[in-house]
Amino acid sequence: MIRVFVTDDHELLREGIKKVLKEELDIRVTGEARTAAETLGKIQPDLFDVVILDLSLPDRNGLDIIRELKQIDNKAAILILSMYPEEQFAERAFAAGADGYVTKETVSRNLVKAIRTVVDGRKYVSPALADVLASRIGLKSSLLPHEALSDREFEVFLRLASGDSVARIAEQCSLSLSTVYTYRNRILQKMKLQTDADIIRYALKNNLIP
Repeated sequence: MIRVFVTDDHELLREGIKKVLKEELDIRVTGEARTAAETLGKIQPDLFDVVILDLSLPDRNGLDIIRELKQIDNKAAILILSMYPEEQFAERAFAAGADGYVTKETVSRNLVKAIRTVVDGRKYVSPALADVLASRIGLKSSLLPHEALSDREFEVFLRLASGDSVARIAEQCSLSLSTVYTYRNRILQKMKLQTDADIIRYALKNNLIP
């Protein structure tokens, strides 16, 4: 039996995943959570084979807890489930330690295959993403500006692009106001942008926010 843990703050999505997996006799959702804190509190060594993890959680960014989950149980495969496009986010997820990446719009047709792939010890990417990743080999000098951001800078960038205030970002990410302002200034400098409005326009142009 493949034991699956699902982390997503939307109950309908969690129920949808259970419905997709219900037809599979050897796969069962045996645990679930809606936040990063709840997930870290429930994951224990050898309890689950696959952790399905949403990137956008109310208390922390999914990328931020991948390494912590691997430290708790390095045998459990981590399958990222996200509303964000593969080509923009999957590389960061894999660099953080994820084993697979599935977009929410393809769950019904790709989830079972993705679970079986990562349980077998292989990485799961869609054929389209595999082509994108292959095309980028040797092209690091031509990265887009946002791809040069650190993971924490990228998280702050996404929250700014989504319209969150510095105070809200500080609260949600457990950071001080001055630290968030420092990240914001680094983002603007690295990306050669001037204002928060520029960040929003850039994110929309590059399909970085839904």
